[in-house]
Amino acid sequence: MQYGKWTYPEISGQAEALNAALRQLEQQKEWVGKYIGNDQFDEVIFIGSGSSYYQAQTMASTFRKWTGRDASAYPSSEIFLFRDNNAVPGRRYLLVGVSRSGESTEVILALDHCKDAEGWTICGITCYEDSKMAAMCECLVSPLGKEKSTVMTKSFSSMTYMMQAATALASGKPELWEQIRRVSELDGDVVQAADAFAKSLVQSRDLNKFIYLGMGPYYGLANEACLKIKEMSYVWTESYGTLEFRHGPKSIVEPGTLVCLLLSETARSYELKVAEEMKQYGATVLIVTAEKGNDTAFADAVFEIGGKSLSDEARCALYMPVLQYIGFYTALKKNVDPDHPRNLTQVVII
Repeated sequence: MQYGKWTYPEISGQAEALNAALRQLEQQKEWVGKYIGNDQFDEVIFIGSGSSYYQAQTMASTFRKWTGRDASAYPSSEIFLFRDNNAVPGRRYLLVGVSRSGESTEVILALDHCKDAEGWTICGITCYEDSKMAAMCECLVSPLGKEKSTVMTKSFSSMTYMMQAATALASGKPELWEQIRRVSELDGDVVQAADAFAKSLVQSRDLNKFIYLGMGPYYGLANEACLKIKEMSYVWTESYGTLEFRHGPKSIVEPGTLVCLLLSETARSYELKVAEEMKQYGATVLIVTAEKGNDTAFADAVFEIGGKSLSDEARCALYMPVLQYIGFYTALKKNVDPDHPRNLTQVVII
């Protein structure tokens, strides 16, 4: 049996998916002005389930920073079942559903729950233009984000990137759009380099625990990286805000633990102190960063994504290839098929 026959080309094809998303957004600029670029809304709420929720976290973080407006991210079920705990009366909300398939029950229920509610407007982002979500509200569509594998890879990268590009347009700041465009130019080389790097890392190390750390826009990415390796290879893994990991959870670190730090430039010195501490406890430390330096020399492995002149937010999509390939090659090492994770389906139906 050929394991990963879908997952591998989908991870490898994300540069093309990013470029297609950018071209599609050029055709959907009216969506930006009508929804996330419309300042009549007091708050934008991004919702999703599983990987889509982690996308929502990064989307909301980017939106707040780049537009200076309120945004938040919630699991879809929180809005469907506990809306009044997460939103207050009298405010005008834009609810953005995030769903690869556009069919996830919880997203559909949340959007349906709010579509006729006073003060609420709904829209979405998906990879399937003929989906149920796309039929019930206007959606951005990542045309090459469609996948056969259960596990989200290029769909995650391309949808996150597309919403960031839309946010750059909504901000009215040309320099942010230029940063977004630059990411699409860098991604092809990053994907190629990430493949060989991740394969070598996994094959050369005997690891039994995986910890992913990230802050700011990278917190959602750390959560997603944790989920990727858990879905594909069934290993024990967790994710945390980088500095939060020091407050109790670090007790689990021992030899055989991989601590992967998604290093920002904003908090670089603080985050590296955490990674150095974990190294002292016996962890294998991997740093994913825009640029290595003397300050990263202590790490066991460093993967450079480039784009140091870009903002932390703009670089988000560049972090994903190596994280996805690590999950993929760990699955192969354990002789399990990342295309067909046990207990999982591509669309979760209640």
